[in-house]
Amino acid sequence: MQSLTELRQVCAALPHSQETFPFGLTTLVFKVAGKMYALTSLDAEHPSVSLKVKPDDGEELRTAFSAITPGYHLNKRHWITVPLDGSVPDALLRELVQGSYALVVRGLTRTAREELNL
Repeated sequence: MQSLTELRQVCAALPHSQETFPFGLTTLVFKVAGKMYALTSLDAEHPSVSLKVKPDDGEELRTAFSAITPGYHLNKRHWITVPLDGSVPDALLRELVQGSYALVVRGLTRTAREELNL
């Protein structure tokens, strides 16, 4: 995944995913049921995406891929930032986006999940 367009396509394919701009017009935030699972800057010179991860997974990913860093301006234990420059394999990045989404969905109340049929 090497562009914001590809990121948007991956996120749009997830059920009930929404594009929002709660932090201004240059920060695109992807949410499910009002909860953030991915965010990116639209005006960054080098685009990247921040994603939610389990703390142990985040540590392993940062060790395995030097391009993956702790979440920029986010809880460093629960978020990672991944550049959209091809340094992380597309399949892995798609898996990380889907995993971030799944973590957020798992954290929703049962009622919220039922309302969304998730």
